[in-house]
Amino acid sequence: MSEMELDLCGDVLDNNGPRSHSSLENQGHYVLSTLAEVVERVMSFLPSKTLLRAACVCRLWRDCARRKLKARQKITWISAIGAGDSDLDGHSLVHVVREELEKIYIIPEMFLYFTDTESLNDHGAHCGPKKAKKKHGSETATALEKLLPCDCQVVGLVAPGIVVTPIGSPNNQPVEMEDGESGCALLFPKITGVKIQKFQFFKDSKCKVFDESKLEEAGLKNNPDLRVVLIFGYNTWKHGATRFLHQVLNPLNEKSIIIAGGLVEYLASFSSQANTKGTDCIGVVGLALSGQQIQGATVLLNQDVYDEKTVDSAMQRLKAANIPTENSIGLMFACVGRGEQHYKKKNVETDSFRKHFPNVPLLGFFGNGEIGCDRVVSGNFTLRECNGEKDNLLHGYTTVMTLIHFGPLK
Repeated sequence: MSEMELDLCGDVLDNNGPRSHSSLENQGHYVLSTLAEVVERVMSFLPSKTLLRAACVCRLWRDCARRKLKARQKITWISAIGAGDSDLDGHSLVHVVREELEKIYIIPEMFLYFTDTESLNDHGAHCGPKKAKKKHGSETATALEKLLPCDCQVVGLVAPGIVVTPIGSPNNQPVEMEDGESGCALLFPKITGVKIQKFQFFKDSKCKVFDESKLEEAGLKNNPDLRVVLIFGYNTWKHGATRFLHQVLNPLNEKSIIIAGGLVEYLASFSSQANTKGTDCIGVVGLALSGQQIQGATVLLNQDVYDEKTVDSAMQRLKAANIPTENSIGLMFACVGRGEQHYKKKNVETDSFRKHFPNVPLLGFFGNGEIGCDRVVSGNFTLRECNGEKDNLLHGYTTVMTLIHFGPLK
């Protein structure tokens, strides 16, 4: 509630004209200590951190704050474009997250972020390329995790380039940041009817066959409510990575599940305690999104998609899925060989996405391989006939464009 609205609440007139200052104070105290509907109206204007502080005032305010927080189920994103003050904040995403967490209206339970690898090399140039980027990446991960609630789950990935929608409005024009410092993060609150579960698998050098029982433990198999799998491979330059990726992906290749992701430079974080276990192994991490209200669609832009016209045709396929755009996010996972180098023009794919989805934030990265296919999970509708065959999920020199809807806002 604005200051003007608060003044109007207290500016009560009796038959003899304006009441005394003391009388107005007493009236305001009575209203804000007894009338839950007024307190909730005030609290609807408070960001989450302020709301949590207000919940400590009294039992009424605590109960009102709990109801408001429970009702806040909108997916939130944070992004950074351009270098920050490396001496003060490290990566610019750290600085932006520090500022924006004071303003957001949700409490994040899951924090998925992407940062660029180029700026990490620049910041740590004295240590040698690979050692430098991992050292600075871990410093960025630690700094971000310290800003988040202690029980917030974190997955952090570093990729050659980042796809960013500037913060402020979901209809801001997304940008393909193939060079320069950038980063973005998705903040998932607790959503009624939706379960978000992170997972991580390593390649076991002693075992040539991946144990598929691990998929079930992670909610990825025999889960009738599973709708979307966001999956990312790391250290895939190592020998045996492709075989391991296929061993993980093939059991997930079901027509009722959206699968989207890509291959990154390395894993920066997979916990809220900066636990780096498994970061040197060939591995995959990701999120399993379960819930009957979730809808999603993906389209694959292959090498035949080479200009604005053919990109637009692909986006029309995604649009044809009729996925609701309220409380939805767009994700783009593209090959490092696409972007401006492929089209001879900047932002071709992101511009086309914005044309067809004007109110959906788009985030993602340019990586070393793409995971996904043409697929829709929305009732019984499919983008194309599948003929009972498994889709090819692992690609190169393509772009996977994904739309995910988390259900209507209450």
